[in-house]
Amino acid sequence: MSNRKYLFVALALVAVMTLASWPLLRGQQPAARLVARGAGTSILEGGSGSPDYMPVLTKLAFHVEQVAGVVTGAFECLAFGPSALKGAGSGNFSNNIMYVSGNVETLKVEGDTVRITGNSECTGIGAGSNVSYEAVIQKGGPGTTVWLKAGTPPLVFKEILIEGGFEIQSDGK
Repeated sequence: MSNRKYLFVALALVAVMTLASWPLLRGQQPAARLVARGAGTSILEGGSGSPDYMPVLTKLAFHVEQVAGVVTGAFECLAFGPSALKGAGSGNFSNNIMYVSGNVETLKVEGDTVRITGNSECTGIGAGSNVSYEAVIQKGGPGTTVWLKAGTPPLVFKEILIEGGFEIQSDGK
């Protein structure tokens, strides 16, 4: 090959590499695509269960994104019980029953429902570090549901949203 051909090939390679790396050279990160998010207050169906049936309110918040095909996000669920089961204090939801705070590692969208899993720090009932959780969240506002499986050993909770809302992207990707 002549020197001119080498020069042409070298210039062509530099041009292709520059165009391909232009977003990186400009400091741009791959765009994050929001898949689902929401926050609200819910009540556990059936409360704490038999024999006391203590009412339990929860505060939920989550977001799930995909960045360059990788799932990322966070999930929070803080459960409160009343300071007394009957009489004074029974409407004062100030006792921290359980707190699940974790990252989102997997995602599955099924119509108007999103299933997320990950590992969490869990306090209160089922306390532990690096505790796996699974949340199945229905799209919508008050009346929609969240099924949460968390704790050590794993416990399952059905939560009914009473305030707030959950969004799931309709394209399901």
